[in-house]
Amino acid sequence: MRVLVQRVSQAAVEVEGRTVGEIGAGALLLVGVEEADGPDDIVWLARKISQLRIFNDEAGVMNRSLLDCGGDALAVSQFTLHASVKKGNRPSYSRAARGEISQPLFDRFVAELAATLGKPVPTGVFGADMQVSLINDGPVTIWLDSRNPE
Repeated sequence: MRVLVQRVSQAAVEVEGRTVGEIGAGALLLVGVEEADGPDDIVWLARKISQLRIFNDEAGVMNRSLLDCGGDALAVSQFTLHASVKKGNRPSYSRAARGEISQPLFDRFVAELAATLGKPVPTGVFGADMQVSLINDGPVTIWLDSRNPE
């Protein structure tokens, strides 16, 4: 499971001109699922994201987590995070899990993160054409991969 974490002052996702999820200060999470992902990946990422110290403390040092500052999270499913461009210029998405596999795992990830944060985690609409807007704060953007937990 891959997640691109972006610290934001605000973010929203629209489908067909209607806002379906939005947050104030917190983290926008672009989430990619592959077929090999399972419960361990979900738990590791939910804990890592909720405890990732990417928010400033009183001294302006990135020393606070979503849990520490009460920040929000907005999760958007994005299969293109598993794109491979090894051959030619057209990305291959063969590592990305099919919808019948990835949607339940994405939903479980959102539920785990919501339980960890103690608040709802808004999302986009799985499989829809979505327009995501954000104000990246910093900018701070961090790549997490449960298969390569660095």
